[in-house]
Amino acid sequence: MSTDADKKALFDAMVAYKVDGIKAAVTAASANGMKATEIIDALAEGMTEVGVKFEKGKLFLPHVLSAAAGMNAAMDMLDEELRAGGDAAATSKGKAVMGTVEGDVHDIGKSICSTMLQCNGFELVDLGRDVPKQKFIDEVKGGCNFCGMSALMTTTMTVMKEIIDIMSAEGIRDKCTVMVGGAPITQAYADKIGADIYGESASETTRKAKAVASD
Repeated sequence: MSTDADKKALFDAMVAYKVDGIKAAVTAASANGMKATEIIDALAEGMTEVGVKFEKGKLFLPHVLSAAAGMNAAMDMLDEELRAGGDAAATSKGKAVMGTVEGDVHDIGKSICSTMLQCNGFELVDLGRDVPKQKFIDEVKGGCNFCGMSALMTTTMTVMKEIIDIMSAEGIRDKCTVMVGGAPITQAYADKIGADIYGESASETTRKAKAVASD
């Protein structure tokens, strides 16, 4: 099978969102000599398409979660090669901390975004939901150069500004790219609080983060 055919098979398997199908496509591509980084790139394109279909209402949450599980399985299968020398360096686009801010327990959108960032070469620290402000700060101090915050309620979106203000006060604001998103968040609000990236969707956030990482 040609590389292009393998790429299509991987893409199609991801869009079909079946874990066994994704794992089979990864096994076949590896057997044909496809590099782990190339496999992840092809799967990432499929995951992006899954995100688009989800946003258009053509796929639903269980389908997205199944696709994400398939991607995680693929990452586990390819872990040894991805960590080996050149491949690890080639795939690293940065280290991102992601979390839903304190007081907010919604995390589906954030989890999808975390998966897509990981699929696209970012090292991920996903803190989950209802994350205390200090945890974001600690992760940035610990080396995360991207900080993603999600809020799904108007009552918690102000926490994003508080975290950015703490970063500024502690002299670490310029050490990371701040990404914000969630239902009540807008580009205007992101600009107002001094965030670097606003993403209306997981795919948009990932695209913008990749652009920053490649600068």
